[in-house]
Amino acid sequence: MKLLGRHSSMNVRKVLWLAEELGLALESEEWGGDIRSTRTPEFLALNPNGLVPVLVDGDEVLWESNTICRYLTARTGREDLLPASPAARAHVEQWMDWQAGELNNSWRYVFMARVRQSPAHQDPAAIAAGIDGWAKHMRILEEQLGKTGGYVAGPHFALADIVIGLSTNRWMLTPMERPDLPLVAAYYRALGERPGFRRFGPGLGA
Repeated sequence: MKLLGRHSSMNVRKVLWLAEELGLALESEEWGGDIRSTRTPEFLALNPNGLVPVLVDGDEVLWESNTICRYLTARTGREDLLPASPAARAHVEQWMDWQAGELNNSWRYVFMARVRQSPAHQDPAAIAAGIDGWAKHMRILEEQLGKTGGYVAGPHFALADIVIGLSTNRWMLTPMERPDLPLVAAYYRALGERPGFRRFGPGLGA
Protein backbone atom coordinates (compact mmCIF):
# COMPACT_ATOMS: atom_id res chain seq x y z
CA MET A 1 0.00 0.00 0.00
CA LYS A 2 1.15 3.49 -0.85
CA LEU A 3 0.21 6.75 0.88
CA LEU A 4 0.56 9.99 -1.06
CA GLY A 5 0.85 13.23 0.88
CA ARG A 6 3.24 15.47 2.82
CA HIS A 7 3.83 14.47 6.44
CA SER A 8 3.15 18.01 7.65
CA SER A 9 -0.53 17.61 6.69
CA MET A 10 -2.81 16.85 9.63
CA ASN A 11 -4.96 14.63 7.42
CA VAL A 12 -1.94 12.63 6.28
CA ARG A 13 -0.81 12.27 9.88
CA LYS A 14 -4.19 10.72 10.74
CA VAL A 15 -3.42 7.84 8.39
CA LEU A 16 0.20 7.52 9.52
CA TRP A 17 -0.83 7.37 13.18
CA LEU A 18 -3.49 4.77 12.38
CA ALA A 19 -0.98 2.68 10.41
CA GLU A 20 1.23 2.66 13.51
CA GLU A 21 -1.72 1.43 15.61
CA LEU A 22 -2.49 -1.27 13.04
CA GLY A 23 1.12 -2.36 12.51
CA LEU A 24 0.86 -1.56 8.80
CA ALA A 25 3.86 -0.62 6.69
CA LEU A 26 2.81 2.03 4.19
CA GLU A 27 5.07 3.14 1.37
CA SER A 28 5.04 6.91 1.55
CA GLU A 29 5.35 9.45 -1.26
CA GLU A 30 5.59 13.16 -0.45
CA TRP A 31 3.05 15.23 -2.39
CA GLY A 32 1.66 18.69 -1.82
CA GLY A 33 2.90 22.13 -0.83
CA ASP A 34 6.29 22.98 -2.31
CA ILE A 35 7.30 19.34 -2.52
CA ARG A 36 5.35 17.98 -5.47
CA SER A 37 2.28 19.57 -7.03
CA THR A 38 -1.08 17.87 -6.54
CA ARG A 39 -2.46 19.78 -9.55
CA THR A 40 -0.67 17.61 -12.12
CA PRO A 41 -2.73 15.33 -14.40
CA GLU A 42 -1.01 12.37 -12.75
CA PHE A 43 -2.26 13.28 -9.28
CA LEU A 44 -5.66 14.57 -10.37
CA ALA A 45 -6.30 11.20 -12.00
CA LEU A 46 -6.11 9.75 -8.49
CA ASN A 47 -7.97 12.51 -6.65
CA PRO A 48 -9.85 15.09 -8.74
CA ASN A 49 -9.89 17.43 -5.72
CA GLY A 50 -6.11 17.75 -5.81
CA LEU A 51 -5.83 17.14 -2.06
CA VAL A 52 -3.86 14.79 0.16
CA PRO A 53 -3.88 12.10 1.38
CA VAL A 54 -4.48 9.48 -1.28
CA LEU A 55 -4.17 5.76 -0.54
CA VAL A 56 -3.30 3.34 -3.33
CA ASP A 57 -3.95 -0.30 -2.41
CA GLY A 58 -3.54 -2.39 -5.52
CA ASP A 59 -6.36 -1.36 -7.83
CA GLU A 60 -8.12 0.56 -5.06
CA VAL A 61 -7.58 4.32 -4.90
CA LEU A 62 -9.10 6.21 -1.99
CA TRP A 63 -9.14 9.83 -0.87
CA GLU A 64 -10.68 11.68 2.10
CA SER A 65 -8.64 10.98 5.22
CA ASN A 66 -11.46 9.70 7.43
CA THR A 67 -12.60 7.32 4.68
CA ILE A 68 -9.06 6.00 4.32
CA CYS A 69 -8.92 5.46 8.08
CA ARG A 70 -12.20 3.55 8.05
CA TYR A 71 -10.99 1.41 5.15
CA LEU A 72 -7.68 0.47 6.74
CA THR A 73 -9.31 -0.33 10.08
CA ALA A 74 -11.97 -2.53 8.47
CA ARG A 75 -9.39 -4.14 6.17
CA THR A 76 -7.34 -5.27 9.16
CA GLY A 77 -10.37 -6.41 11.16
CA ARG A 78 -9.68 -4.12 14.12
CA GLU A 79 -13.13 -4.09 15.67
CA ASP A 80 -11.69 -2.57 18.84
CA LEU A 81 -11.10 0.60 16.81
CA LEU A 82 -14.18 0.42 14.57
CA PRO A 83 -16.85 -1.98 15.87
CA ALA A 84 -18.80 -4.32 13.61
CA SER A 85 -22.07 -3.64 15.43
CA PRO A 86 -23.99 -0.98 13.46
CA ALA A 87 -24.88 1.02 16.57
CA ALA A 88 -21.42 0.91 18.15
CA ARG A 89 -19.80 1.72 14.81
CA ALA A 90 -22.14 4.67 14.30
CA HIS A 91 -21.11 6.14 17.67
CA VAL A 92 -17.47 6.13 16.49
CA GLU A 93 -18.26 7.43 13.03
CA GLN A 94 -20.52 10.26 14.15
CA TRP A 95 -17.60 11.81 16.06
CA MET A 96 -15.32 11.34 13.06
CA ASP A 97 -17.87 13.18 10.92
CA TRP A 98 -18.19 15.87 13.60
CA GLN A 99 -14.44 16.38 13.49
CA ALA A 100 -14.34 16.67 9.71
CA GLY A 101 -17.27 19.05 9.50
CA GLU A 102 -18.12 20.94 12.67
CA LEU A 103 -14.85 20.98 14.60
CA ASN A 104 -12.50 21.59 11.68
CA ASN A 105 -14.62 24.39 10.29
CA SER A 106 -14.60 26.16 13.65
CA TRP A 107 -10.82 26.68 13.74
CA ARG A 108 -10.00 27.48 10.09
CA TYR A 109 -9.92 31.29 10.33
CA VAL A 110 -8.01 31.31 13.63
CA PHE A 111 -5.47 28.81 12.32
CA MET A 112 -4.86 30.89 9.20
CA ALA A 113 -4.49 34.04 11.34
CA ARG A 114 -2.44 32.82 14.29
CA VAL A 115 -0.39 29.96 12.80
CA ARG A 116 -0.10 30.68 9.09
CA GLN A 117 0.02 34.45 9.74
CA SER A 118 -2.08 34.97 6.62
CA PRO A 119 -2.50 38.69 5.76
CA ALA A 120 -5.99 37.89 4.48
CA HIS A 121 -7.06 36.53 7.88
CA GLN A 122 -6.28 39.38 10.28
CA ASP A 123 -9.72 40.83 10.98
CA PRO A 124 -9.89 41.13 14.81
CA ALA A 125 -13.65 40.50 14.96
CA ALA A 126 -13.37 37.39 12.81
CA ILE A 127 -10.47 36.10 14.89
CA ALA A 128 -12.42 36.65 18.11
CA ALA A 129 -15.49 34.95 16.65
CA GLY A 130 -13.33 32.06 15.49
CA ILE A 131 -11.76 31.59 18.92
CA ASP A 132 -15.22 31.63 20.53
CA GLY A 133 -16.57 29.14 17.99
CA TRP A 134 -13.61 26.83 18.47
CA ALA A 135 -14.01 26.97 22.24
CA LYS A 136 -17.72 26.15 21.88
CA HIS A 137 -16.87 22.96 20.01
CA MET A 138 -14.13 21.98 22.45
CA ARG A 139 -16.66 22.37 25.28
CA ILE A 140 -18.81 19.83 23.43
CA LEU A 141 -15.82 17.48 23.49
CA GLU A 142 -15.29 18.22 27.21
CA GLU A 143 -18.91 17.30 27.93
CA GLN A 144 -18.65 14.11 25.90
CA LEU A 145 -15.49 13.01 27.71
CA GLY A 146 -17.34 13.52 30.98
CA LYS A 147 -20.03 11.11 29.79
CA THR A 148 -17.67 8.40 28.53
CA GLY A 149 -15.07 8.59 31.26
CA GLY A 150 -12.12 8.34 28.92
CA TYR A 151 -12.28 8.60 25.16
CA VAL A 152 -14.57 10.19 22.62
CA ALA A 153 -16.88 7.31 21.74
CA GLY A 154 -16.58 5.32 24.95
CA PRO A 155 -14.23 4.24 27.74
CA HIS A 156 -11.67 2.76 25.32
CA PHE A 157 -9.50 4.19 22.55
CA ALA A 158 -11.13 3.99 19.11
CA LEU A 159 -10.70 5.35 15.60
CA ALA A 160 -12.49 8.61 16.44
CA ASP A 161 -9.71 9.40 18.90
CA ILE A 162 -7.12 9.54 16.15
CA VAL A 163 -8.96 12.14 14.10
CA ILE A 164 -10.13 14.19 17.10
CA GLY A 165 -6.79 13.73 18.83
CA LEU A 166 -5.00 15.58 16.06
CA SER A 167 -7.56 18.38 16.18
CA THR A 168 -7.06 18.54 19.95
CA ASN A 169 -3.31 18.81 19.39
CA ARG A 170 -3.96 21.82 17.16
CA TRP A 171 -6.21 23.35 19.84
CA MET A 172 -3.52 22.94 22.51
CA LEU A 173 -0.71 24.44 20.41
CA THR A 174 -2.37 27.35 18.59
CA PRO A 175 -1.29 30.63 20.23
CA MET A 176 -4.49 32.02 21.75
CA GLU A 177 -6.41 32.15 25.01
CA ARG A 178 -8.26 28.95 25.86
CA PRO A 179 -10.83 28.10 28.52
CA ASP A 180 -9.85 25.61 31.19
CA LEU A 181 -11.08 22.22 29.99
CA PRO A 182 -9.62 19.67 32.43
CA LEU A 183 -11.08 16.59 30.76
CA VAL A 184 -9.73 17.64 27.36
CA ALA A 185 -6.33 18.21 28.99
CA ALA A 186 -6.42 14.73 30.58
CA TYR A 187 -7.52 13.25 27.25
CA TYR A 188 -4.60 14.94 25.51
CA ARG A 189 -2.16 13.53 28.07
CA ALA A 190 -3.60 10.03 27.60
CA LEU A 191 -3.16 10.27 23.83
CA GLY A 192 0.44 11.33 24.42
CA GLU A 193 1.15 7.90 25.89
CA ARG A 194 0.49 6.21 22.54
CA PRO A 195 3.57 5.64 20.34
CA GLY A 196 1.63 6.56 17.19
CA PHE A 197 0.65 9.91 18.62
CA ARG A 198 4.16 10.63 19.88
CA ARG A 199 5.49 9.94 16.39
CA PHE A 200 2.87 11.67 14.23
CA GLY A 201 0.73 13.83 16.54
CA PRO A 202 2.82 16.70 17.90
CA GLY A 203 3.10 19.83 15.77
CA LEU A 204 0.60 22.20 14.25
CA GLY A 205 1.09 20.92 10.72
CA ALA A 206 -0.70 22.23 7.67
